Order: sequence, then C-alpha cells, then structure tokens
Amino acid sequence: MSKDIVIYGVGDVGPCRDNLDSIFDHVRPVIKEGDISFCQLEPVLTDRGTPLPQARLTCSSSPKVAQALKNAGFNVVSFATNHCMDWGREGFYDTLEALKSAGLNQVGAGRNLDEARKPVIIDVNGTRIAFLAYCSILPQDYWATERRQGCAPLRAYTVYEQIEHDQPGTPCRIHSYPHREDMKNMLEDIKKAKENADIVVLSVHWGIHFKEAEIAEYQRDYAYAAIDNGVDLVLGHHAHILKPIEVYKGKAIFYSLGNFAMEEIGNMKRDLAVYGGDHASSKSFKEMKSIAPKWKDSNRSFPPDSYKSMIAKCTISEKKIKTVSYLPVDIPEDCAAVILEKNDIRFKEVNDYVEHITRTEKMDTIFEVKGNEVLIKLD
Repeated sequence: MSKDIVIYGVGDVGPCRDNLDSIFDHVRPVIKEGDISFCQLEPVLTDRGTPLPQARLTCSSSPKVAQALKNAGFNVVSFATNHCMDWGREGFYDTLEALKSAGLNQVGAGRNLDEARKPVIIDVNGTRIAFLAYCSILPQDYWATERRQGCAPLRAYTVYEQIEHDQPGTPCRIHSYPHREDMKNMLEDIKKAKENADIVVLSVHWGIHFKEAEIAEYQRDYAYAAIDNGVDLVLGHHAHILKPIEVYKGKAIFYSLGNFAMEEIGNMKRDLAVYGGDHASSKSFKEMKSIAPKWKDSNRSFPPDSYKSMIAKCTISEKKIKTVSYLPVDIPEDCAAVILEKNDIRFKEVNDYVEHITRTEKMDTIFEVKGNEVLIKLD
C-alpha cells in the first residue's frame, strides 16, 4: 500500500530580520514533513528599485528570504500578492530570480500574463499535483498583461446598493462580482491543469482584510466556480486574519489562512524609510486600522485576531484527497509561529475562533479535534 501524500499550506509570510531562519524555528520540523509545503509570499524580495506611486504601503525584504523559505521546508510559493510591484520592475524581477535561485517553485506571477497563469505541477510518487495562484487585491497595473509583468488577476467589481432608495444618507448593501475575463481565464487554466494533474489546488490572495468573519460575494463566486470545474482545494490569504472554512461539494475552502510569518512593522526598516520611519502615522495605515475595532487597543502591528493562525493539511491517497484538516498556530511577540498541542489553552482559543467566524457566515462546516489536528468533515 502506497504512503499517503501530505500537503501543508500556510498564509502570508514576510520575514524581515537579521536571522531570517529564526522565524521558522518552531515550525520547521513539521513543514519539512510535507511532500509539498506551500506559502504565500507577501513582500517583494529586493534591495533596489523605486516605490511605485500607487503603492499604498510598500512591503519588501531581503532576497535572502527565498533561501530561508527553502530551509524551512517550503517548495511551492505564490507571489500573486498585492505588493508584487511595490518596488517597480527591478524589485519584481529580483524576487522571481531569488525564488528561482533558491530552487523554489513560484506560481501566480510572471513576465507576462501567460507566464503568470502557468501552473506549477509536482509529481509525488506518480501523483501529479497542480497549483494555480491568483490575486484579487490589485493596485492599478499590478496585474500582468500580454505585454507587462505582474501577477495573475482575479479582479472583482463592487456595487453599492442603497437599501432604502427613497431615504438619502441611509446604509447600503455591498455587492461584488467576478471580472468576466478573469473568470474565463481561471476556468481555462483549471481545465488545462486538470488534464495534466490528478489534484488541482487553487491559491487566491483575496478578501476583506482585518474584518472579522466577513466573506465578500465575489469570493464565493470564484471558489464555487473553481470547484465546479475541477479544483480540489482552495487556499485563501491576504486578510491577515483567519476567515471561515467552508465545504462545497465535498471540497474544502480556506477563505483565509491568516498571517504565518509576518513581521511587526518595526522590523521593516527599508519600507519604514519611505514613510519617514513611521508607518503607523500614514493615512493609509490609519484607514486600515479603522476596519478592526479591536485594533485600537493593540500595541502590536496587527489587530489581536491576526496572531491566531493555522497550517492547512491535506492528505492524498490513490490520487484523491482523503482528509483535510488544520493545525492550530499561535504567533507570539517575536512572530515565530508555534504549532499548538491539544492541551494548550491557545489550541482551544484558535478552534473556538474558527468555529465562531464560520458560524457567523452561516456555514455548517463540521470540525472534529483528532490529536493535535482539527479534521474538516468533507461529506
């Protein structure tokens, strides 16, 4: 009987410290156990370039981060991030080169749209697993075109509908819809990937950041369409907090895996210099902070919920997904993530939070604690 294949997936990573490897010290043994270990790279990896004017808050780190990711056990990295062009073409291409030089499989960004849409396909003991990656959080011109570098886009439109149309100044409903061409491209990519792989994993940088539980309409539209057309697992990120987990037609959707190895802002010295050494006083940062009420009472760079995290785990047997689960994670003040054990009070805190936000969005996902993992019932 062949051994099960294990995939691990985590959310945003962005080490920026003297000892880059240290941020993974507590999780490295587990990440290295995976046949495939995936992460979402948030910052640009460069020491040069000029910030683009449309970058709201730049995010960069050293090209040496790529080797730290490799040392930690990751082998598939999405660079479909809303920061991919923060430091211009130089920063973008430096990042691609750093990831390639470290022997990492980069997905979701490229020198043009065709390259950005190209899947990563890994063969593990005869089972072929494809990864596709896209981004919905897109400053102007950060997405790739046939003639421009950038990330693979999954754009969305937003419509504000006044609830009481005859009452000026009253609240509105917010609707969001997938971009037709991007939806078409995604479905084409899934079809091609499915023709060449047994399992297709979709990674998407999307969603409403810092807002507890809430899922935008377009996210469901994209996720359901992807699964209807052959995707086996959806890994979401960007929100910097955990979001609900949904099961649709027997397939798991992690709407946000949260932060995993993101530094406190004070460590991002190069980016801080752009704002005169004080990120927190910028208009953009203040606008973001107003989204999460709990943030105003926090002395850390992110709201308190951002320090609850997880590692998604998927086991594959006979070329099909057998189980999906997650490992609860805590991010302490040094930002070096810790995988929690069942008897740790923080284990229950993460699980209670996931259950709460999932029920808040009226999803009936069934969770079961088994050892130090939380199983997700798929049928």
